[in-house]
Amino acid sequence: MLRDISLHIHDLAENSISAGATLLKISLEAAGGILTLRIDDDGKGMSPEMLSRVEDPFTTSRTERKVGMGIPFFKLACEQTGGDFKIESELGRGTSLRGSFVIDNIDRLPLGDMGETVGMLIYECPEMHYIVTFRANGSEFVLDTDEVKEQLDGAPINDFEIVQWIKEYINEGVSNIFGGVLDEIT
Repeated sequence: MLRDISLHIHDLAENSISAGATLLKISLEAAGGILTLRIDDDGKGMSPEMLSRVEDPFTTSRTERKVGMGIPFFKLACEQTGGDFKIESELGRGTSLRGSFVIDNIDRLPLGDMGETVGMLIYECPEMHYIVTFRANGSEFVLDTDEVKEQLDGAPINDFEIVQWIKEYINEGVSNIFGGVLDEIT
């Protein structure tokens, strides 16, 4: 199992990238003692048959190995806290995944380094349109890479210095939105 939520986000986002998505929305919201993660993409989606089996670790679309542990491990991490998991997908339209964690549960994974995770995704797949949103206590933070790209005047978004700025900006957003809500953020 992965050691923090941000690593699960990276793993799940890799599925979206592999599915040919051009838009990836990552949303984290803390409300009512629950931390909810949503990941939505416009990738190729899954057939009803694949969707019915995707939570089974012995189901994968990969050819290099016969197991796919990302979704089953994420579901387990959610359910161990008393939270829940849901995935919806439609061929040709994309996939939507939602997992919730009870914030105060001792088994909730820490959030982890969201800046590093988002920065790594942008570095690995700069052509993707990412929209990252954090919400808690009536406050909201949004990073939209299309808006960032407009300001770059042709510089590549995966340039080292730009990715470093994005990492810092994301982590500042995490601190501003979740500081005082998630106990591991100061």
